[in-house]
Amino acid sequence: MEQTEESMENTSVSQKVGLSASMRQGWTRRIEAELKGNILPFWMQHAVDKVNGGFYGALSNDLRVNNDVPRSAILCARILWTYSAAQRLFPSDAHLEMARHAFDYLTRRFWDQEHGGVYWMLNSQGQPLNDRKHAYVQAFAIYGLSEFYRATAEPESLRLAKQLFGLLEKHTHDRVHGGHIEGCGRSWNQPADMRLSEKEPDCRKSTNTMLHVMEAYSNLLRVWDAPELRDALAGLIAVHLEHIVDLDSGHLRLFFDDAWHEISGLDTYDHEVSYGHDIEASWLLVEAAEVLGDRELLRRSQAAAVRIATSALVEGQGRDGRLRATPAAHEQADVEWWVSAEAVVGFYNAYQLSSLARFADAARWNWDFIETYLVDRQHGDWFKWLNRNGQPDATKNKVGPWECPYHHSRCCFEMLRRLAQAGSQTQTGTP
Repeated sequence: MEQTEESMENTSVSQKVGLSASMRQGWTRRIEAELKGNILPFWMQHAVDKVNGGFYGALSNDLRVNNDVPRSAILCARILWTYSAAQRLFPSDAHLEMARHAFDYLTRRFWDQEHGGVYWMLNSQGQPLNDRKHAYVQAFAIYGLSEFYRATAEPESLRLAKQLFGLLEKHTHDRVHGGHIEGCGRSWNQPADMRLSEKEPDCRKSTNTMLHVMEAYSNLLRVWDAPELRDALAGLIAVHLEHIVDLDSGHLRLFFDDAWHEISGLDTYDHEVSYGHDIEASWLLVEAAEVLGDRELLRRSQAAAVRIATSALVEGQGRDGRLRATPAAHEQADVEWWVSAEAVVGFYNAYQLSSLARFADAARWNWDFIETYLVDRQHGDWFKWLNRNGQPDATKNKVGPWECPYHHSRCCFEMLRRLAQAGSQTQTGTP
């Protein structure tokens, strides 16, 4: 499955064809079965804490609850997004109830009634353990709230999403250099250490935060077309194209100071390339430009997406069919579920933009890897981590502060939409 960049450039015209109708239909059935029959039911059945409210702090692969693990706003906001999207696309009382449960917990327990915004972590009783206001988690709250509004037209959801946008623009937006700083303290003061996690260096700005603020603003623009939001989204797209994406290498730069000088070589972070974030950003950048409707930014974003996907495929695609997380992650290295999920969408997006079969192949290889190794056919959902022997890592949780349904449910939602769109275009003769 591995190819050199030279061999890819020599792909024959006969190979530059779309998936056949039967392939699209078969893939659609597999994805829909996984989404409706496994992912969505699992979280409704196993993640809800019916005693304390909200969602369990952690759940092992064999479904053992650990409520000593703090509850993250990331998990709650991403569940809100997932089931709001499910309700919008596949309406049901169960999806609506799950989305409502997440909405209520996010806005009643995680919400800071005094200073606004959402806390980072709560204990099992719903009390703040970490009251930091990371821009990253405020963005996911916007993402979930705006999707809930799309599904339900709940006015309070849109009001709170707009309030969060205002808080981010007031307290984290860099009006001089563009983009957003990593975050603030509870009262929106700037803390000495801005790290999102212990794995990352202490920096003023990061690609991970910038990417998801852009993603959140894109979704908010779908329901609130305001000039200030348009300007903010255009600025974030430009930041990605001008400072974050390195078109020469086809990779994202990861950590920065205020003026976009790259921070690298720090002991706290063991690599300077993240194929997972590369491939995820490739399609989210195009999505943002599409929602904004700026033709020039869209053209540049599409070109960047294909360039990024090419580097990921040439350098990161393994013989086992999955995209590796980093250059250091060789064939036998640990596997992270979200990288595989984003690879499916990112490579298929590149295929849609370029019509090059190698990208469609890569998307299918990653999906095949997911079905073979990541789907848990005994207890449900996906294993979030595989160890170096390709086995589920028993030390990692299936549900946790970062282990959520967002990446793999979104992979399914996106692929169902894109495959249906391809089928519709074929039927109507649209190129």
